[in-house]
Amino acid sequence: MEAILKSTLDVTHAKSIGRRGGGCISEGQTYETNKGKYFVKVNHKSEAMRMFEGEAASLDAILATNIVKVPKPEKVIKDDKDGGAILIMEHVDMSGLRKYQAQLGEQLARLHLHNEDLGSRLSQEGSRVGDAEAGAKYVPKFGFHCTTCCGYLPQNNEWTDTWVEFYARHRLKLQLDLVERDYGDREARELWPQLERNLPGFFKDIEVKPALLHGDLWGGNVAETDTGPVIFDPASHYGHSEFDLAIAGMFGGFNNAFYSAYHKMIPKAPGFETRSELYKLFHYLNHWNHFGSGYRTSSLSIMRRLAESP
Repeated sequence: MEAILKSTLDVTHAKSIGRRGGGCISEGQTYETNKGKYFVKVNHKSEAMRMFEGEAASLDAILATNIVKVPKPEKVIKDDKDGGAILIMEHVDMSGLRKYQAQLGEQLARLHLHNEDLGSRLSQEGSRVGDAEAGAKYVPKFGFHCTTCCGYLPQNNEWTDTWVEFYARHRLKLQLDLVERDYGDREARELWPQLERNLPGFFKDIEVKPALLHGDLWGGNVAETDTGPVIFDPASHYGHSEFDLAIAGMFGGFNNAFYSAYHKMIPKAPGFETRSELYKLFHYLNHWNHFGSGYRTSSLSIMRRLAESP
């Protein structure tokens, strides 16, 4: 790895100074060089190049908003030894999220409002909007400009005009197709048409505008530095802002200060709790496809409730 880093980063020396988690899917390690510290993620799967390219693109998109701290990606390279890939990024000294919960809530809300704000300014100022913000551009549709992976599974981010269509086709149906392929679950197969028919009703009282999302904002993907919060391991797309809050509430790690600060800027809209269940469903299905049928009960429980909703 030292030789790869020397060549890629044009440094004279590179030394490992400690191993740190690279998420549930990859391995991570910090290296010290004559140009500073870098964090290196390695994944040996054949899909790793696509996965890391999506992560780097997600980090770049969040960086361009200049709102919340994320590690700056440097390079994604193919690992010729085993067909995997390597993601080199800025090293960030960080620890568990504690005192900056409220600041993260505020920053996440600002991130979610950023694209809408760009759109409003674009209508007033023309093409100057975005150019002044380190490449941030207004996005009028739902999706993303490249494939991203939530875990190691690729997500279809094809640009779509409506959020209901995007979420149904490119999030829920994609996951359910994998469940059908690997498990052939009859109940999931039978519940989906009923749930799909109900989807528009969950959004009848609101207007969903494309917001830049982290995409996998559970407690293991947030931390803090000495000066503020940091988020990492994103699987970004432009979608409904409420989507990011679903997995945040599934596994803990966020306190009342986080939610209060967030909802002070983006209040809960009618039907919020039901849609939260709808968005949790994606993550339960994704976990079912990653980690096995231990997540079947939670997935089907939500599907039953939402399929019965008027």
